[in-house]
Amino acid sequence: MAATDGGAGVPEKQDGGAGVPEEQRVSADLTTRASDRERDVVVQRVQDAFAEGRLDDAEFDERTRAALTARTHADLDVLLAGLPAAAAAPGPAPTVPAPGRYSIALKNSVRRAGRWRVPERYTTVVYKGGGWLDLRAAELSGPVTTFLAVAYKSRLTILVPPNVRVEITGLGVSQDTQDEDPGYRLPADAPVIHVRGIAYKGTVEIATRPPERPALRQ
Repeated sequence: MAATDGGAGVPEKQDGGAGVPEEQRVSADLTTRASDRERDVVVQRVQDAFAEGRLDDAEFDERTRAALTARTHADLDVLLAGLPAAAAAPGPAPTVPAPGRYSIALKNSVRRAGRWRVPERYTTVVYKGGGWLDLRAAELSGPVTTFLAVAYKSRLTILVPPNVRVEITGLGVSQDTQDEDPGYRLPADAPVIHVRGIAYKGTVEIATRPPERPALRQ
């Protein structure tokens, strides 16, 4: 009788991915449902690209809103087209001075935009002037950011990204109604921006889209 191997007749265990074509594995991953955390990661990368000047206002707005409504990994991958790969995890953060807590304009204007650090409490006072605070690429210091905005015979606009929850109190404060988009639901831990506004013969306006630029005359 011929000798037999002790393991003969026992089927070998297959690796979880062995025998499955790579195309099928990739396809299965792309159709996997996206989580809130994965959506947040894509929104952050889109925000970074906007701050670096890689995306204009319209592209930033479109990709951010699409990321918040993405259902699968494939939906999220499309939104990263043309953007650089994610940077490696940063080392220990360097010590930086605390961000400024207020800005005042007397018959002048206040304008903050791009990548800037916003403290948890920030005060802006505009007297007979104009104000423009663009938070779409700003770095918020905490989960809840409170703005005290005072506009005396002035117009003060606070431009927020669509991935934050906005709360408004005060007098003469308005929110652009066209920004109310029921197409997505913010996660429970979404950043909160609370605006306490006081406007006298002026207005404090919160918007998620910049105003349309007038067409150039021919």
